[in-house]
Amino acid sequence: MFKRTIYSEDHELFRDQVRKFVNTEITPFHAEWEKTGRVSREAWLKAGKNGLLCATMPEQYGGAGADFLFSMVVMEELAHAGAMGPGFPLHSDIVAPYILHYGTEALKQKWLPKMATGEVIGAIAMTEPGAGSDVQAIKTVAIRDGDDYVINGQKVFITNGGNSDIVIVACKTDPSLGAKGTSLMLIETDRSGFEKGALLEKIGWKAQDTCELFFNDLRVPVGNLIGVEGRGFYQLMEQLPQERLMQAVRATSILEAALEWSLEYTSERKAFGRAIAEFQNTRFKLAEIKAQAVLMRVFTDRCLEMHMNKELDAVDAALAKMLTSETLCKCLDECLQLFGGYGYMWEYPIARAWADARVGRIAGGTGEIMREIIGRSVTGGR
Repeated sequence: MFKRTIYSEDHELFRDQVRKFVNTEITPFHAEWEKTGRVSREAWLKAGKNGLLCATMPEQYGGAGADFLFSMVVMEELAHAGAMGPGFPLHSDIVAPYILHYGTEALKQKWLPKMATGEVIGAIAMTEPGAGSDVQAIKTVAIRDGDDYVINGQKVFITNGGNSDIVIVACKTDPSLGAKGTSLMLIETDRSGFEKGALLEKIGWKAQDTCELFFNDLRVPVGNLIGVEGRGFYQLMEQLPQERLMQAVRATSILEAALEWSLEYTSERKAFGRAIAEFQNTRFKLAEIKAQAVLMRVFTDRCLEMHMNKELDAVDAALAKMLTSETLCKCLDECLQLFGGYGYMWEYPIARAWADARVGRIAGGTGEIMREIIGRSVTGGR
């Protein structure tokens, strides 16, 4: 058995706590959330009470002041349980860091403590109907008008969008400047001119409240600007490596869980008078999946180490995201095949994992964008 060394005893004690929480407060309700299309607010509040939200935020802002690995414990345990609904990682380790790193002290004091308790749920809105991985092509505008910005536009595929209380929105404060005219705004969802679309019906991640957002002459005070006007694109580029690493961590944990499900099923299920696991083809498939899982784990843990040492760059993150998301899809297809017809039944976790995994090749930057990032580094930018 491959032994991991990146986590300390404190991390593993926290893992026990998180696993118990997932088993009692997430797993029993996840099927119902898949039907309603969103995780209950009660679950968010319980997650906050049990320290699962914003663990890395400083204590002065309501967090535990813990390191990033504590957050990854939460992500791994959710993934291992096949619980893709709770958008805790995005809320805690993508949205909150933008406020912490670039927001004013007033914004930090106002929002981070409530995000840590689960009273306020955060989302980030970059993608638009005509601008996915190409962030520079966004059309949403925020035009200065006295002490306010007036925002018009729309966003799509927004994770946590349905439950969100605040959204960090990428917009153009000067459309004539391209990427240099991009800024980030914090928008409260109860403002006049803010509208949430219906929850989107996806092929996977069914418990995740994903929706469109619309801004119609929406006014926010200039104090809601995240960082410096015109620096939004660079802020996004600074934070994207961590987001892509998180996707690699999730993919790796899902594959490890899928391997466990497959081993259990093939050991118990019989065909032609013997367990499926006794057939050579099954053993070979399981061996291949095991090898891929170990390779993914070793590489992902190494990337985590580099990130903890502030050494992870955009290319390493792109490599991790591309390889793990694509390998996961291929291996889950093999796992599902081992389940036969039952693998296609939604009640089986392997079916849900198979459907959930496909978005990993799209979200956070498509595989094609990852290849472009990696390819430019290989060819010296040509």
